Amino acid sequence: MEKFKNYINGKWVDAVSGKTFKNINPANHDDIIGEFAYSEKADVDNAVAAAKEAYKKWRLVPAPKRGDIIRKAGDIFARRKKEIAKIMTREMGKPTFETEGDIQEAIDTAYYAASETRRLFGYNAPSELENKMNLSFRVPIGVVGVITAWNFPIAVPSWKILPAIAAGNTVVYKPSKETPHSGVVFAEIMEEAGLPPGVFNVLTGVGSMGNMIVEHPDVKVIGFTGSTDIGCKIGEICGRLNKRVSLEMGGKNAQIIMDDANLELAIEGALWGAFGTTGQRCTATSRLIVHKDVYEEVLQLLKARTEKLRLGDGLKEGTDVGPVIHDKALEGIHNYVLKALQEGGRLICGGERATDGELAKGSFYKPTIIADVEPHHTIFKEEIFGPVLAVTKAESLDHAIELQNDCEYGLSSSIYTRNVNHAFKAIRDIEAGITYINAPTIGAEAHMPFGGIKGTGNGHREGGWTVFDIFTEWKTVYVDYSDRLQRAQIDNY
Repeated sequence: MEKFKNYINGKWVDAVSGKTFKNINPANHDDIIGEFAYSEKADVDNAVAAAKEAYKKWRLVPAPKRGDIIRKAGDIFARRKKEIAKIMTREMGKPTFETEGDIQEAIDTAYYAASETRRLFGYNAPSELENKMNLSFRVPIGVVGVITAWNFPIAVPSWKILPAIAAGNTVVYKPSKETPHSGVVFAEIMEEAGLPPGVFNVLTGVGSMGNMIVEHPDVKVIGFTGSTDIGCKIGEICGRLNKRVSLEMGGKNAQIIMDDANLELAIEGALWGAFGTTGQRCTATSRLIVHKDVYEEVLQLLKARTEKLRLGDGLKEGTDVGPVIHDKALEGIHNYVLKALQEGGRLICGGERATDGELAKGSFYKPTIIADVEPHHTIFKEEIFGPVLAVTKAESLDHAIELQNDCEYGLSSSIYTRNVNHAFKAIRDIEAGITYINAPTIGAEAHMPFGGIKGTGNGHREGGWTVFDIFTEWKTVYVDYSDRLQRAQIDNY
């Protein structure tokens, strides 16, 4: 069995304790991917110390030079795309056409972050006093702790790691315990790109090790992607310790289908949004809100298309939907389905574990559609993180938007309509960080802000230029060349 190590201060090292844990393929539980370092406090201390020391020099490297290294990382991701896609599929399940897209996001993010190192603009403003100049600059903050989920094991980390490094910070990264191999690969790529030792460090381990990173006094910023429950706990800790924290958490995203929509297009979007990544996306289409005049027709079309989706090992050609991450998740998904039916939902298709042939070896759940879901139903409100689509009937556009907004989360949203007035009303009134018109709730682009409101996040936006607000501080500089004392904030009028 292959054994993998941590990456600390430019070296590959075992956990100080020597302990390891196993990583298992969710499509085939007999396939053990390898043993990974089980990191604990001593390992966190070593990684943070290395990052803290490296920061002293890295922050002084001219930003465009930092960008050159990140651009090289993008080139390496591109060169290794198909190889890494297979590694990712083996450890988290989604088909390789999806994992290749995951890596493409990292490539796009690398090139974008590299280009932004020449555009870390400040703002200058006139002074209220004579012979004085007012300037402002973005400056790095220090050691950044990055903790991410398993569903996008390369893309999502790239959204945090690459801009943080581009801005002049150093990073200690904890990948999910379900996808440690992807974290190791990320370190390999940054090492090959020429990143100096200590600038980027990777520790594999379980959740408690993440808390050690969050609470470490020398870690100045936390970038987190994961569940709302854990994210809120991290937020509480960072609030107590006065640390900057970016939280990207859960979603319960809805797609609206109006009676004037292109139904074929809307069905395609719903299928991709609900069952892409086996529904295991924070932006997944978990709710479908359909106008009453096309409600039953949409259900019939959805059922026919969903039952044709091919479940299987994501490494095999022709697979549409892979496994869920593990049996514990599968049990949770099934319990949500049972509760939905108990509360009055109508099962359209799916609703059970898939056990035919090779599927019996993995954690496969049939793509599931439940109709007649009401706002008070549990399945309407709580994030499932699996291949389950809840369908609700809307009486009108206003009612559809009301249903869309009846949610504790506010990440992504979608509406299918040919009516431009409906589209712009939805853009104005939907409570979400992202709104798609005639497209599913998934499909973010690397150069645009990404994030949500309400229970989804704490106000920060990853992606695009806005991500640098997370990983930089503003420094204001006043230059007085009057050769005399001038007193601002005194009544000079």
